[in-house]
Amino acid sequence: MKNLFVTVLLVLSVLVFPNLAVAKTPEPSPVVTATASATIEPTEAPRVDITQKTEEALGPLEMLIKNQSFTSVWPFNPIKEAIRNAVNSGVPANTIVLLLLLPIVATVIAGTRQIIGIRGFGIFLPAALSITFVAIGPILGILLFTAIVIISTTVRIITRKLKLKLQYLPRMALILWFVSFGILGILFASPIIKYGPLLNVSIFPVLVLTLLVEDFTRIQLGKSFKTALRLTSQTLILSLISYLFLTYKPFQELVLLNPEIALLSTFILDIILGKYLGLRFMEYYRFRKLINSK
Repeated sequence: MKNLFVTVLLVLSVLVFPNLAVAKTPEPSPVVTATASATIEPTEAPRVDITQKTEEALGPLEMLIKNQSFTSVWPFNPIKEAIRNAVNSGVPANTIVLLLLLPIVATVIAGTRQIIGIRGFGIFLPAALSITFVAIGPILGILLFTAIVIISTTVRIITRKLKLKLQYLPRMALILWFVSFGILGILFASPIIKYGPLLNVSIFPVLVLTLLVEDFTRIQLGKSFKTALRLTSQTLILSLISYLFLTYKPFQELVLLNPEIALLSTFILDIILGKYLGLRFMEYYRFRKLINSK
């Protein structure tokens, strides 16, 4: 359990610390002159959200597609030509990139489960959560998710203390009521908090985070809080790994310029992963004493 939290902290440090500018001590100017020039201070580059149809997200991708040259369409470049025609007809290039990256993200999630042993809540939920991190950023996503988990757990404890015996679906509807009210409270407090990304959050990320909380509550009710927390931590790890694949610009360009190779290699890799029947790395660690005793 400690290893999972350490891994989450390490991934978050990689995501956060490279964007932090090192504060420099201003040097006093020896001569003060009245000029019209202003001191230009380095500013942090804004995070590009490829889920939105903005110029920062679409411009480089569209230029990459238009500047790409290939001799013949068949038999090796049919998808490239289809992508170019779709973009020229008005289909957003970022949508195409995300659709090309999703099978790769799903393969990464499947590989980490089959080879390493990280479970999580299936494939769809970590993939959707990684898209959420792309839309609002991993820090805000984890903070909102933490708030939602605290609200849902508190509601579950209160209903148990009050001995309210409710069926599963009405109980989940009640939890969703409190979660929606809690998120509204956070949004109402955003002018006081003055955190920029929180002011622009949409319903889609909140909906995906709520879906994750439903699985968290279901596991918590069926098994234990510890099991639910472990699976949720593993889901966050898978989502952060997928987030890195989705936001790495050279990887976006590679997939966009070589869609046939990306799709075919992903298909073959899925078949190979499906045939793997050996022990996972975490199982080697778990049963290391038994393995070493032989």
